[in-house]
Amino acid sequence: MITAKAYLEKTHKSRGTEGSKTGIMGGTFNPIHNAHLLIAETAREEYGLDRVIFITDGNPPHKPAFTPCAARFEMTRKAIADNAYFCDDDYEIKKSEKSYTVNTLKYLKEKYPSDEMFFIIGEDSLEDFPKWYKPEEILKLCTLLVYARFSHESLALRIDEVRGRYGGQILPINAPIVEISSTRIRERIAQGKSVRYMLPDSVIKYIKENDLYAE
Repeated sequence: MITAKAYLEKTHKSRGTEGSKTGIMGGTFNPIHNAHLLIAETAREEYGLDRVIFITDGNPPHKPAFTPCAARFEMTRKAIADNAYFCDDDYEIKKSEKSYTVNTLKYLKEKYPSDEMFFIIGEDSLEDFPKWYKPEEILKLCTLLVYARFSHESLALRIDEVRGRYGGQILPINAPIVEISSTRIRERIAQGKSVRYMLPDSVIKYIKENDLYAE
C-alpha cells in the first residue's frame, strides 16, 4: 500500500506551478464534531493539501438527516471558522435532488479546473464504495483519502481490495482512531449529558441556542 510519504516523494517533482491540492470533506455533519476536524487537519498536513472544503450534505442518498440542512451547514461554518485552511461550500444544501459524490466532484472540477482533488472518507464508507453511484467515475475525478474506523490493518486490506477492483488512487490517512460519532453526540444531548470536548464550543453554543437534539 502506498504511504503518504511515498506519494509526496513521487509527486513532488512532477507537480506544476499551477493549481492547488484541494481536499473535500463531505458529510451530513449532524452535528460536525472534533473527530471530523482532526481527520481533515491530519489529511491536510499529511498530503500537503492547500485547503479542505467542507460540504454539508443536503439530501444524502445513503443516510437520512432529519436536522435541517441550514442548521447543519451553520454548525459546520462555526466549527471551521478558526482554521485558515478550511472553507465551506453550500452546493449540496441548495439542491433538492439527491446529493451524489460524483456530481459534487464534477461541480468542484468546473469551479477549480486546475486543482487536484482529494476526497476524504472513512473506512466504513470505503467498505460501501461499490454501492455508490458511479464509483469508477469518482476515482477518475479524485484521489480517495481514507481514515481508519476499525484498525489501520483492516484499512490497508480494504484499500487494496477496492483498488484492485476499480483502480484509481486510494491512500490512507494516518489519523488516530477517535471514538466520537454524531449519533452518540445526539443521544448524549437528548439525555442531558455533557458533550464538552466532543464538539467545538461554538457548535455546542449553537445547539443550545437552537434547542437541537433535545429529547
